[in-house]
Amino acid sequence: MADTPKVGLIPLYIALYDEVRPDSRPVMEAFAARVAERLEEGGLEVVAARVCCVREEVERAVADLTAAGVDLLATVHLAYSPSLESVDALADSALPLLLLDTTPSASFGEDADGEDMMRNHGIHGVQDLSCMLRRRGREYALAVGHVDSEEFLAEAVGFARAVVAAARLREMTVLVFGDKFVGMGDFAVKPKVLKRTLGIKVKRVPVSEIAGAMAEIEEHEIDSEMAADRARFDCSGVPEDVLRTSAHVGLAVRRLVREAGAGAFTFNFQSFTPEASKAMASDVGYAGEADGMTAGFVGALLRGIGDATFTEMFCPDWEGDSVFMSHMGECNVALAEGEVRLVEKDYAFGDVSNPAVPVFAVRRGPATLVNLAPGPDDSFDIIAAPVEVIDRGPTEGFPSVPHYWIKAGNYGDDPARWAGPALRAGGGGLRGLLRRYSEAGGTHHSALVMGDQAETLRQMAKLVGAGFVRV
Repeated sequence: MADTPKVGLIPLYIALYDEVRPDSRPVMEAFAARVAERLEEGGLEVVAARVCCVREEVERAVADLTAAGVDLLATVHLAYSPSLESVDALADSALPLLLLDTTPSASFGEDADGEDMMRNHGIHGVQDLSCMLRRRGREYALAVGHVDSEEFLAEAVGFARAVVAAARLREMTVLVFGDKFVGMGDFAVKPKVLKRTLGIKVKRVPVSEIAGAMAEIEEHEIDSEMAADRARFDCSGVPEDVLRTSAHVGLAVRRLVREAGAGAFTFNFQSFTPEASKAMASDVGYAGEADGMTAGFVGALLRGIGDATFTEMFCPDWEGDSVFMSHMGECNVALAEGEVRLVEKDYAFGDVSNPAVPVFAVRRGPATLVNLAPGPDDSFDIIAAPVEVIDRGPTEGFPSVPHYWIKAGNYGDDPARWAGPALRAGGGGLRGLLRRYSEAGGTHHSALVMGDQAETLRQMAKLVGAGFVRV
């Protein structure tokens, strides 16, 4: 389960109204409480400041909320509030900033009156403040719409989750077990570049350390892990010794990750372990082939957004206009729809025992294929593609590997919604998806995040200083 973003809410008001309309303040305070309640309905933790009218009140609110450890600040204009009362404190804060452009009334038509206007005119305060923030070079985001609308809530929650994902990426430590896959270049980025540009810290660990950690695992721990596996999964197709070995190795890997304070790990599949599938279900990032960059990215997505998995586009189904997704045996079991079976995989790619791997149907419906792509001059882009997990699999043809199919998302009548000007050629469907993905330089290691997360990923890219491409 993803981390819960902690939002510091600052309601903005104007001191003049306390002088000329003191009866309005309780109404405005009630609306501020409704905004906080609405954010909490979206799964956010809210720490609300008192209503702020003047500079000193805003400065105190920012200081108090920062000390409370909030992940971001959010302002809501209860009425017009002059920007010079708040812009200095907000611009000077290092916390990400969200402007909630909302009002209590869903309609304002011919039947509206002066009292309605009094309660619903905060949007020009948003405009005053946003102009001043932009003039100061201060980044900010917006959530726009009626307070009870799904669109407004989705924008607010999406930005908050982007903030957490970006923060987790910047503090990410990745354990890399074993050697890199010789000749594989797309995700090969020097550790010092990852640390300097994205904050990802890579720690290389010899595979021999797993053996050392295994020696420290008690028999009762292995028994307990096997019991947990039997409770969660159908293990009837896995020999007892295979299940035990897989549990033993997984516990050792987990201990090394925990002791290092790491949020992700990666293996070269030639030294494979099944722990990856269970680890991702516990919000620990993973990628194959000693790819520390993607492992750290998956870890940040899991902590910030949730419901993500490492994946690869493997084989196109041209006639079915879809693409087969798989890898050696790693897929987040938290994405399962229905029963998860553990099966023994006949493993021929390394000098290791046959592992137990999970096979299951991935949850059908909207999803986002997302990639962290290295670019020229140590730059990075986040690439996002709206997709749909379709009603296929698991199939008999792939009895011992997680797999599923995706279709390109619905571009509708406006391909510009999903792609920049240089990437709009090539049509929709699978052909368009593959063309635009590779034109954008996407690597062959990706993540799948459930739901349409393109806007959240765009905000995440801004927060970490990466480019963003919708394909």
